[in-house]
Amino acid sequence: MSNSTLSTKKILFDRQVVLFLISQNVSLFGSAVVGYAIIWYITLETSSGVWLMLTTICSMLPQVFVSLWGGVWADRYDRKLLIMISDAFIAVSTLGLAIAFWLGFTRIELLLVVSVVRSVGAGIQMPAVNAIYPQLVPPENLTRVQGINQSLSSILMLLAPAVGGVVLGTMDLAWAFMIDVVTGSAAILILRLIVVNRVERSDEPTSLLDELKKGVRYAFGNPLLKGIIICYGFSFFLITPAAVLTPLMIERSFGGEVWRLTANEIVWTVGSFVGGIAVSLYGNIKNKILTIALCLVAFGISFTLLGLAGSFVLYLLVMGISGFFMPIIATAETVFIQEITAPQMMGRVFSIIQIITSAAMPLAILLFGPLADVVPVETLLIISGILLALVGLIYQLSNRNSERPLL
Repeated sequence: MSNSTLSTKKILFDRQVVLFLISQNVSLFGSAVVGYAIIWYITLETSSGVWLMLTTICSMLPQVFVSLWGGVWADRYDRKLLIMISDAFIAVSTLGLAIAFWLGFTRIELLLVVSVVRSVGAGIQMPAVNAIYPQLVPPENLTRVQGINQSLSSILMLLAPAVGGVVLGTMDLAWAFMIDVVTGSAAILILRLIVVNRVERSDEPTSLLDELKKGVRYAFGNPLLKGIIICYGFSFFLITPAAVLTPLMIERSFGGEVWRLTANEIVWTVGSFVGGIAVSLYGNIKNKILTIALCLVAFGISFTLLGLAGSFVLYLLVMGISGFFMPIIATAETVFIQEITAPQMMGRVFSIIQIITSAAMPLAILLFGPLADVVPVETLLIISGILLALVGLIYQLSNRNSERPLL
């Protein structure tokens, strides 16, 4: 048995890594159930692109205002503690929403308010989650562990729409919220069992604003980081129609049954699961820039085909194929950033990435949401798909001669 295989097995069964992956995926599962339930509830109640636009903005825009500070906190304080506090914050707000629904306060506006609160928690949590991986995993195994994480996420994301559909179709919506309360609490308890060493700082802590400025200068002074940040912005903007408006397209073009919305999410997740398995088995992505570019081109082609699909079966087939590329690009991007970023700057860099991704989709939905009420969603998918493929080509051409800078 090779040293590489022994190292892989050691990582697979390392207590710290296993517990962390379990805690984060359990938390993700509950959040996904709530996310699907809210989107489907609003879609079926309103059949409106404007309401989907408002839901997306409330779910993502608050992260923009919180993530930068979340990144500074992740570099200054205990990252594990930040993750636990944000999980608790999200669970308490979701519990309040469930109680409100049971008491008869079932207005859609309340869902938007709680989406804002949950988004604030995510803005604190995500920079810390992404930054903590290099503290738990050796650099040579980051890709494989990220692939395993993507596979675990895909399994739970496969269950999440099914659970959300069953709950929404047979029970009160509040029970979907309670699932998130339980999983969030479980994630906190599991995370308490992990010991994570603090990252040693090479400088003295200054004001939050000064540290924020240092993070921005560092990220945009690194050519490779600057390139991936810009790529994130354009790609998330153009992914928005496929990510947000496909439930509306299904309801209008194929039928509004809950099982169709559930099938849409399931086939995407099956494709993602297969892609995650492929990454974890392969274990190494040597040319990450090329991989990111090819995945963006593949997304662009598949989203264009979604707009051209004339039957629901063909639509599901293409959606499943497109899902295959998500764990590949997510792993390549995340590990690439972790490899080229100094440990003491990791939280701030990932907070900038989160801000770009969180801002891109709300800005995009401001355009695509109202357009979806006057233009067929299929047309929006075709146009955004073509542009997304171009982004992939431009990213590859502009970075093909780039060299990795010193940390």
